[in-house]
Amino acid sequence: MGGAAGLAALAGLAWVARDVPAALGGRLVGARAERAARSPQFRDGTFHNQAGTRTMVADPGRNLLRELIFGKQKRRPSNAVPLLRPSAPHPTDAADELNIVWYGHASALIEIEGRRVLIDPVWSERCSPSALVGPRRLHEPPVRLDELPALDAILISHDHYDHLDMATVQGLLTGQTAPFLVPLGVGAHLDRWGVPAERIVELDWSESHRVAGLTITATAAQHFSGRGLRRDGTLWSSWVVAGERRKVFYTGDSGYFAGYAEIGAEHGPFDVTLMQIGAYDRAWPSIHMFPEEAVDAHLDLRGGLFIPVHWATFNLALHDWSEPVNRLWAEAKARDVRLAVPRPGERVVVDDPPAVDGWWQAIA
Repeated sequence: MGGAAGLAALAGLAWVARDVPAALGGRLVGARAERAARSPQFRDGTFHNQAGTRTMVADPGRNLLRELIFGKQKRRPSNAVPLLRPSAPHPTDAADELNIVWYGHASALIEIEGRRVLIDPVWSERCSPSALVGPRRLHEPPVRLDELPALDAILISHDHYDHLDMATVQGLLTGQTAPFLVPLGVGAHLDRWGVPAERIVELDWSESHRVAGLTITATAAQHFSGRGLRRDGTLWSSWVVAGERRKVFYTGDSGYFAGYAEIGAEHGPFDVTLMQIGAYDRAWPSIHMFPEEAVDAHLDLRGGLFIPVHWATFNLALHDWSEPVNRLWAEAKARDVRLAVPRPGERVVVDDPPAVDGWWQAIA
C-alpha cells in the first residue's frame, strides 16, 4: 500500500509540474539572437544596464534567509485587501481621455484617447513557474481576465514571473487580438507559448511602434532578467505610451538611475507616471527603487500624477506590507507631488483623481 501511495503522490506531483518546462519560456536562437547581438545593450552573450550594477550587495552580519523565516516584519495585511470593480468611464471627449485602472502589483490598464493598453498582466494565483510553490496572491484579481475590454496593445516590461505569466498570456491569446509589445528577446517566450509572430513586436531601448494611433516607446530601465538559471538573456525596459495629447510613463522594475532625467527630457512631460515602489531592500538597491527614489524619478521624468504600482499583491521582499505606500505618501506630501493610491480595480481619472485616504492603513 505504501509503495502504491508513493507512486500516486509522485504521479500527482508530475501532473502538477507538467507545465513548468514550458513556463520557463524560450531561448534566443536564429534571427532573434542575431538581432539581440546588434543591440547596444548586448555584449558577451547577455544584456546589460547602462551602468554597472549588481543584483545583490554584500551586507556583513546580515542573514537574509534567517530574516525571511524569523524576521518580525509584518509582510501580509491583517484583513482582506478591498477590491473594486472598475466604475464606468466618465463621459469625456476621447481626445482628452486618460484613466488608469490598477489591478494589483504591476498589472494596470491605460485608457488613453479612446485606446486601451494593458501592462504586465499577471492573473495567476502564483508568480512562479509552478502551481505548488512560489509567491502567492494576497488578493484576487478584481476582474476576470475575460472581463477586460478589447485591448489595443499589451506591454511587457521584462520576463520575471511577477510581470510575465504564461497562463495569462495564453488567456489573452485566445480572448484578445492585440499585439504584445516586449523588450528584445522576450518574444522567444511568447513563441514557445503559441503567440503568432504577427502579434509579437520586440523593441530595443529608444525604439517605437505605432499601434491604434498611439506611439509606444521602449525606454531604458536598470534591472535584470531571467526565468531559470540563465540571467539577462532578454532585455528589460520601461515604457512610454503617447497619444496625440496625453502621455503615460511606466517604470517596469528598475533601480533609480540617471536615465529617468534623460527620458523626461526626451519624452516628457507626462500626465501620469506608474512607478514601482515595492519589493525593495538595501541588499538589492540597484535594481528596485525605494519609495523616496521613486519620487525622485517621477520628478526627473517631469511627471504629473504619481500612481504607485508593484506593491500589495505579492510578498516579494522583507519589508512590512504597508511600508512602501506609507513612505511614499510621506515623501509625496513633503515634496508636493500629486498622488493617487487606488484600491485594486479602482479607475483613476487622471484629471480628477481621488484624494488619498489611507485605505491600506485600516487593514495593515
